[in-house]
Amino acid sequence: MESAIPAHLVTERTEPVAHPPGWQPPYPSFVARFAPSVTQVAMAYFGVQYRAGSEPPIVRTALAGIDAACADGPGHVDRARYVDEAGYETIVRIAYWDDVSEHERWFATARELWLSDRHSCDEAGFFVEVLRPSTSRFETLFSNDRIEGVAHLAGTLSGEVREHAYWGGARDRIPLAQRDALEPAAPPVVVDDGVRRVVRGQHNLCLIRSGQDWTDTDGDERRMYLEEVEPVLRAGMDFLREDGNAVGCYANRYLRLVDEDGNTLDKSFGMSWWRSLADLDRWAKDHPTHKAIFGQAMKYLSTLGPAARLRLYHEVTVAAADEQYFEYLGCHPGTGMLRAAALDQAGAR
Repeated sequence: MESAIPAHLVTERTEPVAHPPGWQPPYPSFVARFAPSVTQVAMAYFGVQYRAGSEPPIVRTALAGIDAACADGPGHVDRARYVDEAGYETIVRIAYWDDVSEHERWFATARELWLSDRHSCDEAGFFVEVLRPSTSRFETLFSNDRIEGVAHLAGTLSGEVREHAYWGGARDRIPLAQRDALEPAAPPVVVDDGVRRVVRGQHNLCLIRSGQDWTDTDGDERRMYLEEVEPVLRAGMDFLREDGNAVGCYANRYLRLVDEDGNTLDKSFGMSWWRSLADLDRWAKDHPTHKAIFGQAMKYLSTLGPAARLRLYHEVTVAAADEQYFEYLGCHPGTGMLRAAALDQAGAR
């Protein structure tokens, strides 16, 4: 049994661990193992939104441009889409790098391509949301050996790790949390307003991407996931999307991955911006919506045991203020971190 924290990032712990003494997890899980030479990664979300049901021509043109740029730059790219709380169809490209200097050289041109004045119109809105966390500020977890997201940049997965299957496991897997409580600082604010808006981030802002892959399921297992588990998961995602500010969730998206031709895959993920890791921890442990998700998932896994083919993963990042960048062009005010800034300014957080 390995520690989730790699040996080169282990330090003297001053913050308490959440797992009980002698903890032995009831099922195997694994984490991405990055080479010690990788000290920082970049995660860039390029999104375009428009009224659902009527895709304007500018969307196809813009996506073709960013896809061409992504063909020669990021180490990995995911494609996804969803309909947000305001009824806007949103298409996202998620690009990952394990060399931040390469990301910065690439990003200057890509940002101008995606957020140029020629994309300022009434038909669509464009946004870029970027985190550049040090490897001490994020963690991953996988139920199997199929990698997703930022783990595509890692050299390998670990063996079975100890720090999972209990409340607070994500915090125990984040290297910096050995000696830092990761408390949030002043909330995000809009520093440039109008059609083009830039949001100044928040120290120790938390992002979780939590995914499900039912590609390999069939028969009763597929039916059980789609009819019993997924509706409960969707209800929890809808709660965070509509009312998440009550529990510290600034914004939530529940996306489906798509292939290069736009065909929907049997893969989904929630992507949530949180005021703090502590708020995420509290929702996961105490809120009825997550209790329902967890309970249904445990019923599913206990019924199927090792034969279960559903694959689960997540990545959790707690980013420093200078590791964040958010810019929105022509987007509605509930988009991503614009919603966070609006909630704080209205005193509703």
